[in-house]
Order: sequence, then structure tokens, then C-alpha cells
Amino acid sequence: MTTRIQRRNRRKILDAALEVFSAQGFRGATLDQIAGVAGLSKPNLLYYFDSKEAMHRALLDELLDIWLAPLRAMNPQGDPRGEIMGYMRRKLQLSRDYPRESRLFANEVLQGAPRLSDEIAGDLKDLVDDRAALIRRWIADGQLAAVDPYHLIFSIWALTQHYADFDAQIRLIRGDKDPMDGAEGFLDSLFDRLLHP
Repeated sequence: MTTRIQRRNRRKILDAALEVFSAQGFRGATLDQIAGVAGLSKPNLLYYFDSKEAMHRALLDELLDIWLAPLRAMNPQGDPRGEIMGYMRRKLQLSRDYPRESRLFANEVLQGAPRLSDEIAGDLKDLVDDRAALIRRWIADGQLAAVDPYHLIFSIWALTQHYADFDAQIRLIRGDKDPMDGAEGFLDSLFDRLLHP
């Protein structure tokens, strides 16, 4: 049984690893960097996780549950435009609440998804295929404009996660403003017009 201190240290290590991986990518991150951010010795770090890979894997496993939840939440019996718009808003909120996790995922995919390829080609693909079939049904029923369901989902990913993954770029261009100021209203309008039958 793990103690409260062990749980706290494990969480502290994962938070430090998330900080380093999201900034440096997997290849650029070192155990020494993670130990420094965690405020623990490298041997103490290795007591909880036997490798950098183990920390990265633990973070990716946590992330996938969070990342897939908004797409899973789409209700097949709901209003089609409302369900897709709700999905877009939930993804935008994830970018606001979990920017480091978004960058961790983006870094993994940019490297060719070496540690996530099975999950992407498996659970994620199955979920996207299922939602694409649902969107096709809504289109066939005349409830949505004829759009490619996969490109619609990819566009939602791109347009929402951009705010987390390219936060520095947005802040440099917009100045001190909140990078997401006005984003939800703009995306609502964009997708509402796109999806209107």
C-alpha cells in the first residue's frame, strides 16, 4: 500500500516531468532536469519511476483519458449542431485547462507517435470512426451540412489545441491579452455557419 508521502512524491515527479516534457519534448528531457524541477534527487526519482520512459508513459496514459473524454461525451441522440459545438467548446476548455498536456501530446505526435501509435491506431481511431459514422448519419438525415466528418474532427483539434500548443506565438502577436479571449465566440460562429444545413 502506498503512503500519502509516496503518492505526493509520485504526483510531484509527474508534474515536474510534465513541465519538462512539454517544454523539451521526450528527446530533449533529462532525468536531471526532471529531478531539479521536482526538487528531488535523481535516485529518489528512480525509486518511483525506473526510467524517463516510465514517467512519459504514465503521463500519456493520464492524458489519453482526459483527451478522449470530450469526443466520447457526444450524444448520438442530441441535437447534431449542439453536440459538435459542445465538443468544440470542451476541446477549447481542455486547451485552456491543460496546455502542458496538449504540448506533451503534440510533441509525441510530431515525433511520429512512437509511444502512442498503438493507442492512436486503436482506441482513438475506433472512437473517431464511430463519431464520423454518427456525423455521416446526421448529414444523411439533413440535420447537418455535407462536410467530411474526419476533416471536421481534425479541424476542431487544430483550431482548439492551437491555443495551447502555440500559446507563445499568440501572446507575442496579441500582447498581454488572454490568448483565448474571443476564441470561443469566433469558433462558435465559424462552426455554426459551417454545419448549418
